[in-house]
Amino acid sequence: MRTHGYLFDQYANFDALHDGYLRARKGCRDSYACLRFERRLEENLIDLLNHLHWDSYRTGPYRHFYVHEPKTRRITALTQFRDRVLQHAMYATLEPLWERRFISDSYACRVGKGTHRAADRAQQMLRECLHRHGRIYVLKADIAKYFASIDHAIAKRLIRRVIACPRTLAILDDIIDSYCEDGRPGKGMPIGNLISQLLANVYLDALDQYVKCRLGERWYCRYMDDFLIIGPDKRHLHQLRIHLEWWLAEHLELSTNHKTSVFPVHPRQGRGLDFVGYHMWPHKRRLRKGSMKRFKRRVRRLRRQYAAGEIVARDVQLQLNSWLAHASHAQAEGFVRSVIYDTPWEKHHAAVCD
Repeated sequence: MRTHGYLFDQYANFDALHDGYLRARKGCRDSYACLRFERRLEENLIDLLNHLHWDSYRTGPYRHFYVHEPKTRRITALTQFRDRVLQHAMYATLEPLWERRFISDSYACRVGKGTHRAADRAQQMLRECLHRHGRIYVLKADIAKYFASIDHAIAKRLIRRVIACPRTLAILDDIIDSYCEDGRPGKGMPIGNLISQLLANVYLDALDQYVKCRLGERWYCRYMDDFLIIGPDKRHLHQLRIHLEWWLAEHLELSTNHKTSVFPVHPRQGRGLDFVGYHMWPHKRRLRKGSMKRFKRRVRRLRRQYAAGEIVARDVQLQLNSWLAHASHAQAEGFVRSVIYDTPWEKHHAAVCD
């Protein structure tokens, strides 16, 4: 595997950092951290550049907050905007080095490799297996507490397979060491970091390469910390599960959770494959029940806000668009119509006093 030597100057220059700033501000232009950085933009970029060239740059502190859909998760984000600027600049340089090494069937945090593409590919694998063998079994595995379990020493060893630039490695080591799980030194990576998303893919690329190149599994697909292997032989998949659980523990210090299992997928009835937000069979795809329940709650809330005049129709549309795009990739026309369109959206008019 080829390693890349001197990368430092590709991101440690004013133009690259300015481009990183433009990408970092997307979606948070009105935040206090962004506005403060913009107020003295040129000075702040030059100051960041000087710290990089003096080898005095250190990753700043983090803040924590929680998101509750689809499940409660703690998100860890950088508090200093300059750290985000640098990570965007570095990402633009480093991501292409690994992109050409990743297998085609790993998804998440890659351009053109989102949930819809992963669902399409998984369903294509189901059809191919059914066509060739007339039956389908799936090994579906989920890494237990993935980001919290990433080992710093192993992550550093994996990035050194590709990067040989000492100054770049020093910065990456600092980013990795800037965070650890409570009571677990040397373990964990913050979910909210851009570089964390890249390193998370790098970490499990070792599994991808092992399954595809060493074990030669034909129908393998991974979306971040969820992976599946499809085949016609139930016994083989059970043996594979035991072997991969050993391999993950031995080489990456990871384990699978209780949801990991081997099960049949019937082409027309019975159990389907639950993956990337869809419930799928070889020739049909439905939305998950949990997703539909959350969407109903969201629509009820939006109806109340619209009726009270708290939001306008355009805001309602903007909030629904992403979910409607998700639903458009499944057989959900009837559900969408019943929730959104069958009942009119009405406003409550305040009584006029004489």
